[in-house]
Amino acid sequence: MSEQQLPVVVIGAGPVGLAAAAHLTARGIDTTVLETGTAAGAAVRAWGHVRLFSTWSELVDPAAAKLLAPTGWAAPDGATYPSGADWAESYLQPLADALDDRVHYGTTVTGVSRLGRDRVVDADRERQPFTVHVRHTDGSEERLTARAVIDASGTWCTPGPIGGDGLPAVGEKASADRISYRIPDLSDPAVRSRYAGRRTAVVGSGASAFTALASLAGLARQEEGTHAVWVLRRGISGSTFGGGTADQLPARGALGLAAKAAVDEGYADAVTGFRTGSIERAGDQVVLVAEDGRRLDPVDEVIVLTGLRPDLSFVSELRLGLDERLQAPLGLAPLIDPNQHSCGTVYPHGVTELSHPENDVYLVGMKSYGRAPTFLAMTGYEQVRSVAAAIAGDREAAERVELTLPETGVCGGAGLFDEPEANQTDSDGCCAAPTTVTIGIGAPASSGGC
Repeated sequence: MSEQQLPVVVIGAGPVGLAAAAHLTARGIDTTVLETGTAAGAAVRAWGHVRLFSTWSELVDPAAAKLLAPTGWAAPDGATYPSGADWAESYLQPLADALDDRVHYGTTVTGVSRLGRDRVVDADRERQPFTVHVRHTDGSEERLTARAVIDASGTWCTPGPIGGDGLPAVGEKASADRISYRIPDLSDPAVRSRYAGRRTAVVGSGASAFTALASLAGLARQEEGTHAVWVLRRGISGSTFGGGTADQLPARGALGLAAKAAVDEGYADAVTGFRTGSIERAGDQVVLVAEDGRRLDPVDEVIVLTGLRPDLSFVSELRLGLDERLQAPLGLAPLIDPNQHSCGTVYPHGVTELSHPENDVYLVGMKSYGRAPTFLAMTGYEQVRSVAAAIAGDREAAERVELTLPETGVCGGAGLFDEPEANQTDSDGCCAAPTTVTIGIGAPASSGGC
C-alpha cells in the first residue's frame, strides 16, 4: 500500500478530533479516529455538569453539521448554552456515530514514530509512514501505519499541580485525599456533602476557578458554615476577573463577575500573591504554606484549578518544534503567550502556525495551546479545517483565514506574573498573615462554565 493510500490517524474523539475527521471525510481522505474512552467526548463527559460559556452556534463545526444532516440530526438552538453533557450527547456522540467504523473506542495511543526511524535518524525519514502504537482495553497491542497524524488528545488528563514552581508542592501527594483538580459537581449528593459546611481553598485564576467559586457561593447560601478561600498567585488588578461586560462572549464575562460577587458578598476571601510551596496536615484538615513562609488557616478541602498541560510522552519520538515555555508549536506560541500579553484576542491560525519539523504531524485543539489558556472550540475547528486542506494538498484553502474570534475585553495586563510591588501590602513579609481582599461592587452570579 502506498503512503497516500494509508489513513490519517486522529488521536482523540473529542470536539476537535471529531471535527478533524469530518473535514478529512468531506475531502475523501481515509480516516481512523482512536479514542481511549468508551464513548465520544470522554473528557467532556467528565465535566458534563459544567455549562459552557459558548453558545451552540459556536460549538458545532460546519463540516460536522454537513456530515450529520443526512442522519436526521436536528441542530440545537444556536443561542442557548449547553452543559458538557449536552454537548456530548446532542452533538459529539451523534457525530461519532455518523463517522461509524472510523471511530475506535477503548484504544489508547502509547507511541507515535516513523516506520523504522527513531527521532535521531535522518536517512529517508520523510518517505516513511508513521507508526502508531496502541493498546486496547483487553491489554492487546497493535501497530498501525498512517500517512499523517493529528493529535487532538487534549490536556484533560494532565492538570497542573498546586506548587507555584510548576511542580507538586511538598506534601501535595500525601494530602491527595483532600485535594481535587476538577470543578465540583454539587448536584451529586456525595460531592455536595464533601464541601457543604466546610472551608475550601480554591487555587487558580481562570474560568474554571471562577466557576468553582460561584458554585461554592451558591452552596454557602444554602448550607451554613460553607466558605471558600480564593488563592491567587498574582495580585488583584483590572484583568483579574476577565472582561466582564466588555467580553464579546457574555457568559464568559459573567464568570468573572460571579467570582467577584462571591468575594463581595462574603462567601469567599481572596488571598493574593500566594504561591504554594508545601501542604501540611492538621488532623483532618490541611494548611497551605507559601514559598515565602506565609500560612493560611486550615481548610477542609482544596480545589486546584491551575491550568492544564499537554502529555507529550507518546509523541516523544517525533521531531516537534515546541516553544520552550508554553509547549505549544513555535509558530503559534507568540500569538497566545500570556508572558507577552493578556489580550483575549487570539488570532485565527492554521497549518502554517501548527507545522513542525516533522512533516504531516499536527497537535491541534487544546493540546496545541500547550500550557496557555483562552482556547475556544471555534479555534480548534478552524485549525482542523486548515490542516485537513493541507493534507489534501489544497494549500490555498489551508492558508485562508475563515474565522473571526471574539475578544475577552481584557488587554494590557502584565502576563503571568505581576511586578513585585503589585503584590506588596502592609502585612507582607516572611511570616506575615495573608491579605484578605474585598473587591468592588457585587454582581449577579452566573451558571457559566469552563
